[in-house]
Amino acid sequence: MVAFVLLLVFYRATQEAWRTIPQITDMEKAAEAELHHSNERVGEDIKFYNPESSFKPGTPEPPGYNYTRALIVPCLVEDDIDWIDRELPDIQAFIYVADNASAPLHPPKNKGHEGMTYLTYIIDHYNSLPDINVFMHAHRWAWHNADLLNNDAAQMVRRLSSARVIREGYMNMRCQWDPGCPDHIYPLQRTDDWTKKEQQEIGRRWAELFPLDPIPAVLGAPCCAQFALSRERIRAVPLRRYVFYRDWLLRTPLTDYFSGRVFEYVWQYIFTGNAVACPAQNACYCDGFGVCFGGEAEYATWFELRNTLDTHQHALREWHRKERDVERAKQDGRLDEAALLEIPELGMDDWLLQQIEA
Repeated sequence: MVAFVLLLVFYRATQEAWRTIPQITDMEKAAEAELHHSNERVGEDIKFYNPESSFKPGTPEPPGYNYTRALIVPCLVEDDIDWIDRELPDIQAFIYVADNASAPLHPPKNKGHEGMTYLTYIIDHYNSLPDINVFMHAHRWAWHNADLLNNDAAQMVRRLSSARVIREGYMNMRCQWDPGCPDHIYPLQRTDDWTKKEQQEIGRRWAELFPLDPIPAVLGAPCCAQFALSRERIRAVPLRRYVFYRDWLLRTPLTDYFSGRVFEYVWQYIFTGNAVACPAQNACYCDGFGVCFGGEAEYATWFELRNTLDTHQHALREWHRKERDVERAKQDGRLDEAALLEIPELGMDDWLLQQIEA
């Protein structure tokens, strides 16, 4: 009997303690929540789930200072990563092989895309981080790399301004907004969007990752989970929080694809506390990589001209393709087929070439 009474008292006490913790458990409640909820914290347990960032903008060292830098790269056994040693011999590289548990560096599970590796590096090196930590994919060239640096990851790492990373703490390695900015993910939207299959999943899982924070109406940041962090920015979040995030990746029933996509759109929230992090593109290129245009208007003008050039070059390639198709059909004796092919406009190739060379 005494044991039963004690059990009942304990049960009621834990219920009362739990009621003191604000809960946001689904999208409907989150939509009704106030945008700015109370900053009160209830005990150390709440600080674990919703730590307050202690980061303050850093002060760069004088020009010429030799910052310590690390490059963190998740890869698969089949990936070609030789370019890292060849092109970036002066940076300490941490290559995690996601699908080889015998590799010197590997995450606990091949899940969550790059997220599992990024978190594993932070957890393993939290107390011995270099000044600058650059998180990149294994491929050297990719469409989502810096357009103005020939989509070349090696150039991006070499030209990266350590001073900007120290000041900002967090810098997305992609400056161009599309895709991702200024608004991309709408976690509260209930209708399916086949172009963003992870959108609803982020809304459903938000409370699991950020149990005390209302679901934001929108998330925005340049894609695609490549960024640089200062040591101070990483340490502004307690180590146990990163352990919590990685445990979520390990335990969630979401697939590798969806769990990875969820993290791709919350990194800026983890490190800056902002749901949208879309810095001016020209400032990102200039301050971040030393590629300057003189201002936002000049940047926009340059890209407009470059896009026009790309359009003309594509049109010229198409003109020559059509010409080749017609000629080959005639040479092969396929006259009926040749008659049905689209004949390129006479003189258009000369006009396009003049526009390109202008």
